[in-house]
Amino acid sequence: HVQLVESGGGSVEAGGSLRLSCVASGDVPSSYARTWFRQVPGKEREGVAAIDSMGQISYVDSVQGRFIISHANDNKAIYLQMNNLRPEDTAMYYCAAAPTERWLSCGFRTNYPYWGQGTQVTVS
Repeated sequence: HVQLVESGGGSVEAGGSLRLSCVASGDVPSSYARTWFRQVPGKEREGVAAIDSMGQISYVDSVQGRFIISHANDNKAIYLQMNNLRPEDTAMYYCAAAPTERWLSCGFRTNYPYWGQGTQVTVS
C-alpha cells in the first residue's frame, strides 16, 4: 500500500521560493510517473509538473522556467522547487503517482491511483 505525504508549503511574499517534498511510504514502482498538481477552491485541479520513469519532465506553461521537479534516486521522494513565486501560484499542492504508460497516454488527465493530502502554498 502506497501513501504519499507532501510537505514544505507555507506563506511567502511574491518573488520568494519554496521547496515542496512528496515522500512515499511503501514501494512506488520505478515504472511510475510522479506529478504535482494544484487546486484553488472553486477551480479545477491543474497539473503543474511531472516526471516519468524515463526521466522526461513536463511543466504547465505558467510555471515553465520558475519551477523545477526532481526525484530522489530511490524514487521514494519527489520535489518541486518553486522560484519567483507569484500570487496566482497560491493553491493547495498535491503529489500523485501513476503508471508511466498511463501518463504518456493521458498526461495531466491521467487517472492517478495514488494521491497525497496536499500542502498549502500562499503567495502574497
